Amino acid sequence: MLPSSLDEAVAALAASPAAVPVAGGTDLMGAVNSGLLRPMALIGLGRINELRGWQYQDGSAQLGAGLTHARMGRPDFAALMPALAAAARTAGPPQIRNAGTLGGNIVTADPAGDTLPVLAALEASVTLVGPEGSREVPVSHLLTGLDPLRGGELLGYVRIPLLHAPQVFLKSTSRTGPSRANASVALVLDPARRSVRCAVGAVAPVPLRPLEAEQWVSGCIDWDGDRSIDPAAAAAFGEYVASACVPDPFEGNPDGGAGAAVARLRRTVAVLARRALGRALA
Repeated sequence: MLPSSLDEAVAALAASPAAVPVAGGTDLMGAVNSGLLRPMALIGLGRINELRGWQYQDGSAQLGAGLTHARMGRPDFAALMPALAAAARTAGPPQIRNAGTLGGNIVTADPAGDTLPVLAALEASVTLVGPEGSREVPVSHLLTGLDPLRGGELLGYVRIPLLHAPQVFLKSTSRTGPSRANASVALVLDPARRSVRCAVGAVAPVPLRPLEAEQWVSGCIDWDGDRSIDPAAAAAFGEYVASACVPDPFEGNPDGGAGAAVARLRRTVAVLARRALGRALA
């Protein structure tokens, strides 16, 4: 089935509830090839032009769920949403970025999905479209299962408030070049609220927001001046984020083996958070 509009896609899914919607197919085909998924039918979303672009809307950017990583990596997009563009550029090799979509990244909800911590830090929301109409929910609620996709619904759009302020995405991988994250950090400044927002990816099933660390470091920044911060406070912020998002490395690990691996992960997250804050304030 190859619908040409979102309404047609919703109707097709209502007619074939067991069908699996597919856009870029990068995650889907991996699951099929590994034997984890055997869909009875597919609903191809690639012809729905309304899902493949983005536009301004009331101080926000409305992104179609079919927007590819390659498109998000372009300079015009990066000028407004630099952290999301940076995440899109690291999502994989060119063939993956050319096919993979923002909506697929969200719906698949892979813990290492590069765009997910950025969306969490930007406090994005998603528009879900189904037989009974559309509804908007925070992306964090969708990812955590607080407000999941209902039967017959499709992810149509992602809405991101435009902050016009520094945003940073950093990640750690096990090898050079685009590859799967071991840990990632998205950090954005919100000058209107005089606040820092941060999300850590790949260390848990969903992106984690260290809210207490955010609140603490927001009080350490000179918002009325040059947005400077004491280097010691920046280092403490990194440790604060790591301790909030990665468990005590040796708790429950008396042999030290697993604990040592967690300790390395905690150090990695601390470094990423500190560097992200430094770049945002530079």
